[in-house]
Amino acid sequence: MAEAADTLGMRPSPARRWIRRTAALALGAPLFAGLLTAPGANATSAGPVAKAATGSRTVDVALDTIAPSAPVEGDTLTVSGTLTNRGSTTIREGTVDLRVGPHLSGRTSVDASAARTGYVPGVDATTVGDEYTVKIPVLRKGVSQDFSLDVPVDKLPLDDAGVYQLGVSVTGQTSGSTYPQVLGIQRSFLPWQPESSGTKTKMTYLWPLIASAHVTAETGSDEQQTPVFADDGLADELAPGGRLEQLVSLGSDLPVTWVIDPDLLASVDAMTQSYQVKSGTTTVAGTHQAVAKEWLSALQRAVEKGKVIALPFADPDLASIAHRGKNVSGTLSHLQTATEVASTTVESILHTTPSTDFAWPVDGAIDASIVDVATSAGAHNVITRSDSLKETGNLAYTPSAARPIGGGTTAVVADHRLSTAFTGDMAGAESSTLAVQNFLAQTLALTRQDEDNERSIVVAPQRTPTASQAQTMARAVRALADDRWTRSVDLVAAADAKPDAEATARVPSAGAYPKRLRSQELPTQAFQDIRTTQDSLHRFQVILTQPERVVTPFGNAINRSMSTSWRGRALEAQQYRDSVRTYLQGLTDQVQLIPKSDVTLSGRSATLPVTVQNKLLQGVDHLVLRLTSDNRTRLKLNDGASASMPVEVAGGHSQSVKFDAAANANGQVQIKARLFTENGTPYGEEMTFTVKVSEVTPTVLLVIAGGLLLLVLAGIRMYTHRKRSVASDTAGGDGGEPEQPSDPTPDTGPESGKPSGAGEKVDR
Repeated sequence: MAEAADTLGMRPSPARRWIRRTAALALGAPLFAGLLTAPGANATSAGPVAKAATGSRTVDVALDTIAPSAPVEGDTLTVSGTLTNRGSTTIREGTVDLRVGPHLSGRTSVDASAARTGYVPGVDATTVGDEYTVKIPVLRKGVSQDFSLDVPVDKLPLDDAGVYQLGVSVTGQTSGSTYPQVLGIQRSFLPWQPESSGTKTKMTYLWPLIASAHVTAETGSDEQQTPVFADDGLADELAPGGRLEQLVSLGSDLPVTWVIDPDLLASVDAMTQSYQVKSGTTTVAGTHQAVAKEWLSALQRAVEKGKVIALPFADPDLASIAHRGKNVSGTLSHLQTATEVASTTVESILHTTPSTDFAWPVDGAIDASIVDVATSAGAHNVITRSDSLKETGNLAYTPSAARPIGGGTTAVVADHRLSTAFTGDMAGAESSTLAVQNFLAQTLALTRQDEDNERSIVVAPQRTPTASQAQTMARAVRALADDRWTRSVDLVAAADAKPDAEATARVPSAGAYPKRLRSQELPTQAFQDIRTTQDSLHRFQVILTQPERVVTPFGNAINRSMSTSWRGRALEAQQYRDSVRTYLQGLTDQVQLIPKSDVTLSGRSATLPVTVQNKLLQGVDHLVLRLTSDNRTRLKLNDGASASMPVEVAGGHSQSVKFDAAANANGQVQIKARLFTENGTPYGEEMTFTVKVSEVTPTVLLVIAGGLLLLVLAGIRMYTHRKRSVASDTAGGDGGEPEQPSDPTPDTGPESGKPSGAGEKVDR
């Protein structure tokens, strides 16, 4: 009666309303208490929807194998995996069933099916048949059990070609249910194209060989300039089972386009010879030459018949350069150099000619500034992705990859769904299997969108796939090898394909660039640090007799400082830049002025020597040593306030450069000494020393001159006296000459052997 009254619009009395509320509370209290005490219980009063949503998640169904991935007539489909009871009670009388269908109408339907969880009656297909089931009598809580279903393809409900939903379900009873129900389900896809389609999709799969930077700017002091690695992590990736080893071995028999960072090749090539690895504050000899040689040999064989795309050396971060670095002077020139060296590096190591006409921004995300930076380095093709260059029209199909975007530049738009199909954790069998089936389903659904229109699709996966991701990618590409609905073409062919006139070709604005990616970019300070290092390198190299010994290793290190591999590793990137700058400064300081003590001048003129020391192994020249006096009146250098002398010092030697100095007055004079390059750029630190001038006055000079004159006169007098004495003795002896009347009278008597008398003066 109360319900009738409400229906008729009659308002019940206050007393009746109170009675109804009390009854509702009384009935609801036990149910609420039950929910609090037993949240996992399967209450029968919860309704069929609640039971279905909860019940179909009781068992976790893992699909580890679906083979063949894309069957044909006459095949037997094998689906195997593992069941795990995630419920709170034992499951009894369980049955594992295979469900095939419904037929999915397009790529959106594939996406919706992949996102669906739990069993949905009326949406999920019925089971294939009782003869193709697995019985599970008991499955206790927390326990796992393997299963395997084998069904002839002819017994499956497959009609027209296309993508079918495939599911494996578990039906059984728990202690809380009175009848069997679906307790778990997992869905996947079954591509069905029994015969080759008339029109195939041209498929380009990029196979990236890219690694983080491992080589430092340091080299050994030997003639070979032994490279120094920051760590031995690259050897782990090259070793059997390692990431890079797997990429080469798997890709060697796949129809893929190789996308290679030349820095990786140069690093591995360096490992084939003698190399050093940092260990704390010292270095130790590297020992993985054999691994490096084997990897390079395998790669050379793998690319013999394939197409190779060479990225700029060290894979510079184009987006960071465009958004943070291009306004820092010199940044774009580094990018151009990295592009120029890419081709020669690949040719010399792999003995094949690569294409250097492609730029690949991170995740294919572009805006106008990124395109400008990419083309400034010489690229005419920019690899982007469909989630960046989005379709704005109402196309009912996925258009071809090539899009002219103006200025003679082509955007090669990789398909977003296919490119991100293997970005998750592929280490588990289930995740790998589901990813492969989803990839195949998407390619078949794409082909069937417009079977009269042959399109060219590009897949650009993650830059550095893990080993398990590479294995999964390889499984997917191999499944397409029979060319039933796709055929493989290389990236150059995809870029040259006829573009779809209705496809979007408008480059996104800067505001559309993903914030997630922008937050990972190198900061402006990074490019300012790079410019500082480059300026120091330029000042250093101009004085060297063998500049190539520093230009090449430091130029490569500067390129590595801009690498895409630093994204998400801001601290490590800063440490690498600092290490390059610090090492260069250490080399620069090897050419220096030896500190000089104060000098005292005791005359009007003197020579001031200044010593230049070169601790480098190679010689230096094109240097000028300049001395400057702070008081020209007191002390002049080479007749001026300053003087310059060219400097050339052999490796491991020192050289003293001498300057003439002229003093005019007593006192102290500060002399500044500094090295300059020939173009006038200061080199090294300035050195200062003091010259103390102690000038001789005219009076002192007269006294000294008078004393010298007296000494000279005395010497002459002594000489004359001795001569006369000798002549006198000769005249008075036997056979002597007679004394002449003109001879002067001796002022002393003849010498005697007796002692002189007191006060007697004797001239010696």
